[in-house]
Amino acid sequence: MAKTVSEIIVDTLMAAGVTRVYGVVGDSLNGITDVIRAREGIEWIHVRNEEAGAFAAGAEAHLTGTLAVCAGSCGPGNTHLINGLYDCHRSRVPVLAIAAQIPSPEIGTGYFQETHPETTFKECSSYCELLSQPTQAVRMTEAAVQHALGQRGVAVLVVPGDVSHEKVPDAPAPRLPVLGRRAVLRPADKDLQEAAALLNSAASVTIMAGAGCAEAHAELLQAAEKLGAPVVHALRGKEYVEPNNPYDVGLSGLLGFHSGYEALMSCDALLLLGTDFPYAQFLPQDVRAVQVDIRPEHIGRRTRVEVGLVGDVAETLRLLLPQLTPKTDRRHLEKALDNYRQSRQNLDELATGEPGDTSLHPQYLTRLLDEQAAPDAIFTCDVGTPTVWAARYLRMNGQRRLIGSFNHGSMANALSQAIGAQLTRPGQQVVALCGDGGLAMLLGELLTLRQLRLPVKIVVYNNASLAFVELEMKAAGYLQYGTELDNPNFAALAEAAGLHGIRVTDPGQLPSALDGFLSHPGPALLDVVVKRSELSMPPTIAAEQVKGFSLYALKAIMNGRGDELLELAKTNLLR
Repeated sequence: MAKTVSEIIVDTLMAAGVTRVYGVVGDSLNGITDVIRAREGIEWIHVRNEEAGAFAAGAEAHLTGTLAVCAGSCGPGNTHLINGLYDCHRSRVPVLAIAAQIPSPEIGTGYFQETHPETTFKECSSYCELLSQPTQAVRMTEAAVQHALGQRGVAVLVVPGDVSHEKVPDAPAPRLPVLGRRAVLRPADKDLQEAAALLNSAASVTIMAGAGCAEAHAELLQAAEKLGAPVVHALRGKEYVEPNNPYDVGLSGLLGFHSGYEALMSCDALLLLGTDFPYAQFLPQDVRAVQVDIRPEHIGRRTRVEVGLVGDVAETLRLLLPQLTPKTDRRHLEKALDNYRQSRQNLDELATGEPGDTSLHPQYLTRLLDEQAAPDAIFTCDVGTPTVWAARYLRMNGQRRLIGSFNHGSMANALSQAIGAQLTRPGQQVVALCGDGGLAMLLGELLTLRQLRLPVKIVVYNNASLAFVELEMKAAGYLQYGTELDNPNFAALAEAAGLHGIRVTDPGQLPSALDGFLSHPGPALLDVVVKRSELSMPPTIAAEQVKGFSLYALKAIMNGRGDELLELAKTNLLR
């Protein structure tokens, strides 16, 4: 049976279980979008910016573990995808991007909107190829799907608009032999024995667990019990490691808890499980270490590792557990848990609100949101201070999910990811924790919510600044500059866009406002004026940061900006 290249692509995507494609239509995509229009079981999701489409596809892939798809027309249409695709690839979620191309005879002539996507997207994909001949369509589309699923990352299929319309005689039905299948990778017996010997000989062990523990929760708890080990989690591991975990002592890193940092720095041996935690300064560099990761190239690149185990975390722990000797000395674990209780208490003491205050603490907002949100809520959070407060105050319980740009660190991800999450899980509550800068960057996606009638709930941390950037400047000794945001009333703006909008400036109004906001049946935005000068303190402060902050304070006084220091003290010390 003869099929067009567009029909082959769409039929292959549907065979892979794809039900929606995110993007903005354009003439070079017409062949593909017209096939989607005529097919039952797949739909085109019209976003206002292709970058949002890539983020939305990434959220869908994160929640389902299956293939999600986005698309962009030739030139600027598909180059808008790149930021979202970088995020998807670094988060290791399976996404296929269709990058339409100019007419094939014009490639290389400097034609209108000409770019070279097969070069542009090379660094943020595991597969990126130009489909230049119709006879390539079957094998290349299948290869792109299998790369995205098999490598857990991004595949990019570059398709010239004219080629998408051409026919392929006798095109076979799609065949995806790896779809739904999974290999189990395990270390060699000798390596397992070496790891067990190292861990058994150590007086105190700490576990650092990441997103690689997604399917290894039971095995993780068994290992912590046998080793008497506190469990520190990386941010991407929070939703998998934190729930129902009596050994959890919180995060480490810039956003983390003192208890997590102490548990890492005071151990004799470190067991790293499924994490590529990037901050070497928050990891011990002088202890014996065992690392388990499915990707051998990641072992030992953050801290010195003595035994590297290449394998799935769950399968590796199942094989390792019988070889571990139970530790009877629990002092290391008990001390870490005591530290965690104290850290948790200190953080909770900051999450308070006084009625009548002119603005409120973001910690208080996030604590109330955590208490009032659904037990199975899906949270997305913008990079910056919303991620800090989400990491510290949202509680994961095994049903809730947390999505952010935790590896790529992009602004403007939360609203776009919430769109993909809500389409994927229409019956669940989806809450986007947005910074005022992040929301403004892709503000047009409010119109996507309206058009698609998605009941996403948007919380805006409105501090009229790029607050995390300001904090970085102060820590480095710089006066804040270029970070102030002249914001509108976001609630009124949301109302104008057809959403339900609520604005809160008084902490006393917040509990009832949150209740009405979360129970609203359609899309809603809660604009909360929070304190600009709130400090999100890391678990440990380096000498350079002390020096930098002191230099900032001196500069502030000498430049007539002593009021900034007074406000910092009122917000963070005089409480």
